[in-house]
This record gives sequence, structure tokens and C-alpha cells, in this order.
Amino acid sequence: MKVLVLGGCGIQGRAALYDLSRNVSVDHITCADIQPEFIDTFDFIDKAKIQIDRIDANDLNALASKMDEKFDVVLDFLPSQSTRTVAEAAIKSGVHLVNTNYAYDILDLDHAAKERGISIIPECGLDPGIDLVIYKYSLRYFDEVFKLNSYCGGIPEKAACDNPLNYKISWNIEAALKSQIRDATLIADSELIYIPAKDQHENAFIHHIEFPELGTLEAIPNGDAVRYAKLLKIADTLIETGRYALRWPGWCTFWSPLKKLGFLSDEPIRGLPNEVSPLEMVAKLLEPQLQYSANEKDLCVMVNKVEGVSRGKQQILTCSLMIERDLKTGLMAMSMGVAYPACIAAEMIVKGDITRTGVLSPATDVPCDLFMNQLNKRGIRINETIEPSI
Repeated sequence: MKVLVLGGCGIQGRAALYDLSRNVSVDHITCADIQPEFIDTFDFIDKAKIQIDRIDANDLNALASKMDEKFDVVLDFLPSQSTRTVAEAAIKSGVHLVNTNYAYDILDLDHAAKERGISIIPECGLDPGIDLVIYKYSLRYFDEVFKLNSYCGGIPEKAACDNPLNYKISWNIEAALKSQIRDATLIADSELIYIPAKDQHENAFIHHIEFPELGTLEAIPNGDAVRYAKLLKIADTLIETGRYALRWPGWCTFWSPLKKLGFLSDEPIRGLPNEVSPLEMVAKLLEPQLQYSANEKDLCVMVNKVEGVSRGKQQILTCSLMIERDLKTGLMAMSMGVAYPACIAAEMIVKGDITRTGVLSPATDVPCDLFMNQLNKRGIRINETIEPSI
């Protein structure tokens, strides 16, 4: 198995290199990055199988030329603005592709991918990714589904909560901030609800959940839950569905007034040099203050709750997981939670466990039992509980 990893020296990319380098099915890895020499700092990775290359992710022809070197599959960990360019290059070269970004920008490439006979799987990270596979897994238990709610977040362990936000950066700071200005679409009492980004931290659907061993977490509407319900063909029967970001309590109280004052606007501030935006300013201000020390852990926590009828009984199936930072390698929980699912799906394609072509989805096209078994082998365990619905 010959793999090309784009963005291999980034936060998620290095976790993928670590996973692939330990996989006996992988013979060769090319790590392509704008700063490939950075791999020399990854002393926890066996580099025997790894070759490095410098590449411009904005150059479609350069990407396609690199992909033409007969790779079995490409793993894309580049920023979301490169998603379409990478997908077009994969189609041009006729090579399978897995990435972890949202699929919106490439859904129209489904026919072109099918014509080239390749599988493209976007949204195959943590959230979206693992949660979508759990959707598919959970729905098999029910004859009819009424409620489908998904919760996920990256947070510091309690011992690392030493700033007013109770938050630290385990991925890109600007991406983390932009997720705070995301619209949400959900269903409540069988009604379609749209929550604009400006109201994300001040609305009736913010609530709290209890997570085992951690306690109370704040849940904030985040993303389009209805899109996935339609993809799973259950939207017509649902009385409730939502996707929620998890944070330590107080997150919304902090961000709501700041958003009203424009602190997360991406419009340039008049009168300032270089036309810097408030979001860019906040990112530069917060990034150095929100770093993990070498002995602190980030956590990825996820809960999927599905309620419906199974064998004549109304029940709730809860699937939860928690990933902790590996202090031995230094790999963040977030980077493992994003990279490992992509690596698993890539191997599934090459081995023939996934045979459909086109632009696919983890919610419909990834074999859930095999996927979850592979997660378990990597130390990511999904816990299930079943209880009667009240």
C-alpha cells in the first residue's frame, strides 16, 4: 500500500504518519508539505517508510503530477480552502482520496469521480467522521427513529483549565474561532429550526449534558444536523435532531457579548494597517496564551444519542467515547481523533472493503463494524448503553 499524505507535517498529518508508519500493510509513505523538513522534529515516528516532498497545495497541476506517481490512495490534511483543488487533482490522476473537511465544496464532483472509477471520502475525521459512522451503526438497532442528537468537542483536562476560557488550542486557532461563527440547522418538536451564526451562543437550544468522569459540559448548536438526517433517509420521521459542540460551562457567556461587539468578524477594521480583521486580531492575541504544556492533556469527547422503537419497545441508545492526549508521543487527542479515521478509511478503500465510487460519506459508505474495530485497536473505544425511553 503506497500512500500520499498531503499536509503531513501539520497537527493531524503527523498523527497520520505515526499511524501509517506502524501499519504493516503500508509499504511506502510520501509526506508532502510546504515545510517537509519539519518532519525531522518528529522523533516518535519511524521514518523508514517515509519520503518527504515539498508541494504547493494551490497548484492543481503540481498536485496531479505528484499523485501520478502511482499511489494507492491520497490522505488530505490540508486546510479546507484546498479541498476542491485536491479533489480535482485526484480525479485528474485517477487516485482514491480521503479527507477530513466538510463535503460541501466537492459534492458536485460525484459524477466525475465515478467516471474515473475512484472513491472520494470527505468528512472522515472526528466530527464529522466518527460520529457519522456511529449514526450508521446505531440506526441498525432501531425499527424506527424519533430522535438523533450528536455532541462532540475538544476541551482541556480539568488540570489544564488555567485560563478564563477553560480552553486551549489543540488545532488551528483561526479554524477554532471560525467554528464559533457557524450557522446551525436542527429539528425540534418536528419543526425545522435555523439558528444564524450571530445567535450561536445565545439561543434556547443551548443546554448541558453530563459526561462520565468529567461531569457537566455545555452544548452549543453547531452545524447542519438536518443534512445528515436526509442523507440517512430518516428526516421525515424525526421529531428531534441536532449537532452540538461541547465545552466546559461558561463558554457561551464569554463569547456571546464579544460576538455582538464584532470580535469575531472577518471584515477588516478601518484605520488599522494591513486591513487586519477582528478575528485575525483575536487569533493572534489568544494563540500564545492558549497553548498546552508538554504534560497537559487535551480531551476529545463525543456522545451520540438515538431514540426510537426497537422490537416494539421505545429505547435510547447512547454511544460515547473519550480520547486523551498521548503524553509519550505528544500527539494531541484531537489530532488522533481526526487522523486515525482517515487512515482507516483509506486502507478500507485499498483493501476493497469500500468499493463504491464517487463522492461518498462515512454515514452511508464506511463499514461500521470494521471501522469501529479498527478504532478500538488504536485505543479509541466506543461505549454503548441502552435504556428505556421515559
